[in-house]
Amino acid sequence: MRTIMKLRFNSNLAGYVVLFASLGAVAAGCGDKNAANTAAAAGGPMPVQTQVVETKQIPVASEFLSVLKSRHSSAINPQVEGQIVKIFVKSGDHVKLGEPLLQIDPLKQEATVSSQEAARAAQEANKRFAQISLERAKKLFDAGVISKQDYDNAQTTYDAADAQLRALDEQVRTQKVQLHYYQVSAPMDGIVGDIPVRVGDSVSFSTLLTTVDEPGALEAYIYVPVNRSKDLKLGLPVRLVDENQKTVAETSVTFISPQVDTDTQTILAKALVANSTAKLRIAQQVRAQVTWSSSTGPVVPVLSVVRINGEFFAFVASKEQGGTFARQKVLKVGEPLGNDYPVLSGVQSGDHLITSGTQFLQDGMPVAEQTPAPASNKMPTT
Repeated sequence: MRTIMKLRFNSNLAGYVVLFASLGAVAAGCGDKNAANTAAAAGGPMPVQTQVVETKQIPVASEFLSVLKSRHSSAINPQVEGQIVKIFVKSGDHVKLGEPLLQIDPLKQEATVSSQEAARAAQEANKRFAQISLERAKKLFDAGVISKQDYDNAQTTYDAADAQLRALDEQVRTQKVQLHYYQVSAPMDGIVGDIPVRVGDSVSFSTLLTTVDEPGALEAYIYVPVNRSKDLKLGLPVRLVDENQKTVAETSVTFISPQVDTDTQTILAKALVANSTAKLRIAQQVRAQVTWSSSTGPVVPVLSVVRINGEFFAFVASKEQGGTFARQKVLKVGEPLGNDYPVLSGVQSGDHLITSGTQFLQDGMPVAEQTPAPASNKMPTT
């Protein structure tokens, strides 16, 4: 019997230890709730911090995909056909105007030039012989030894040899110019892009060898769905943001395509981007926020809004007969603007928004409002 009572006592003692440990953990994790519990126990209002709802400029904007491209970019294709035997540069290299980029095998063209030069040399000899014959015929004609017809034949032979020599001169010059195209050079100062070809590849006139992009100002290519085409106009403000919604550039629409892309059903709009610090790169994808218009309206901090089942709620301190009470409001909000939500309905400018202890509040609970402070969150410029 004593053994049984001892076991029961030990079991109860262990239960009390667990109970007190649990209560201690709850008390440690609910420091913020103490004020609410104390106020409730004492029958007094719960102290809360409030913020006056302010009216600010709210931009009406949409976000689209954008790709940055160089304003001065050159796609380089060969002007001759052949096989690549050497590549002098690599992607990312800075090159100067006229600097060699690639070499196409010139042996066949060099042989053609040599053949044309040999033909020209032979024709030059023919011209010298025709000139000597003409000079001899002129002396004989002046002496009355040969007829006028023989002299004219000698003149014609010389003229034909001279004309043929000039034609061969042009052919040699043309072939030498063609030989120059076998070395592909930079058309301007810039940065070498991707080089999709390799040594040994055969290239034709349509083969893309590489690109050279001039550093500096860029253009943002913004692809706007066709259903917003009626709202597009030159001069609309554009804000480029990164994946963290941080502004990387501010500009405006400078070009609107008159045609719709049949594959994507989008309209191309362009915006000039100053890139003086070279932080943005060619072909970089960014998000472009196009501001269609702006209006004034109330805004509330994101952290003071609770979302439940797809609806947004916030508490305001309402001064009523008998005191100040927490009133839960259903909000209709727009897209976040920095740290704020633009409010379409639910609260108005001048309302005292409760910003602390909202997780412990219930609709109609008495609260002790602390001194209202103006909103500290700033809206991003657009």
